[in-house]
Amino acid sequence: MGVMRMEITAWRRGPVLTALALLLGLVLGLHARIPNRVGNLGSLVETFLPWFGVFVPVLLVLAVRRRSPSAVVALLLPVAVWLHLFGGLLGDRSRPGGDLTVAGQNVGAGNADPAGTARGLARSGADVLALVEITPHALPTYEKELGTAYPHHAVLGTVGLWSRFPLSETRTVDVRMDAGPLGDAKPAAVKLPYNRGLRTTVATARGPLAVYVAHLGSARVNPRAGLSTGQRDAGARALGEAVAAEPNERVVLLGDLNGSMDDRAFTGLTSRLRSVQEQAGDGFGFTWPAAFPMIRIDQILVRGVRPLSSRVLPATGSDHRPVAATIGW
Repeated sequence: MGVMRMEITAWRRGPVLTALALLLGLVLGLHARIPNRVGNLGSLVETFLPWFGVFVPVLLVLAVRRRSPSAVVALLLPVAVWLHLFGGLLGDRSRPGGDLTVAGQNVGAGNADPAGTARGLARSGADVLALVEITPHALPTYEKELGTAYPHHAVLGTVGLWSRFPLSETRTVDVRMDAGPLGDAKPAAVKLPYNRGLRTTVATARGPLAVYVAHLGSARVNPRAGLSTGQRDAGARALGEAVAAEPNERVVLLGDLNGSMDDRAFTGLTSRLRSVQEQAGDGFGFTWPAAFPMIRIDQILVRGVRPLSSRVLPATGSDHRPVAATIGW
């Protein structure tokens, strides 16, 4: 009887740790049900969802120290859910071959070395190169440094595309940085200098490819208000609508979307486009901040083509890492 009592007592140890382990599993498994009504809590959780796995070893160490078998067993739930959500991202999913390489970067308005950034991007060997957050001061440098490798380019406001192939049907895409009656009343000429979205057709050797370049509004974390994403979410919806109306079956979207594709705010995009990193990358492909990337907010999404490889390129003078992908027809 004494041994049995000791075993029962052991299983009763660490009830708080057991509850925390179960709660962690529920947060991971039911993240889509966490409401956004207060501080966009659901989106905030989804933005950093992979990092919730860090709590597992922490709780495991505490459970072992507390000698709580119930807490150790309870940790099987978050482990299983995390592996279900992200286990497929741990290996290399790339395949050989491909018809076209695309790359993109938020080059940073405060970039002190745009020439070095341009040369680094050109060394990627990309056939199509998207840049966002281009400043009027840095634009001549990018045009000079990229002009030889990329004879065709289009820049509309703060976003641009450089290409080895001819471009046509280039136009702005409204990503709702001026939402509301006042913004709607502004003429196109007034909006153009700070425009943050474009669409063009690239005449590749395998046929026309619709390419979108976008820089969505920022997401800010405020201790009082939580995650502020109004402009970004409006831009994501506008992009989703633009892609839905796109007649070309082959589409590539590149840009700084200021959010993880786990965030429910991007459902309008992820329901129509596939992430090249999820399909053909190696690992999570985090891009920001460049010094120690913790989240992938710089995206390459596709439709009508096959993602064959995806990678994060070496850091440049920007606070974002560049991304590249090879696609096939």
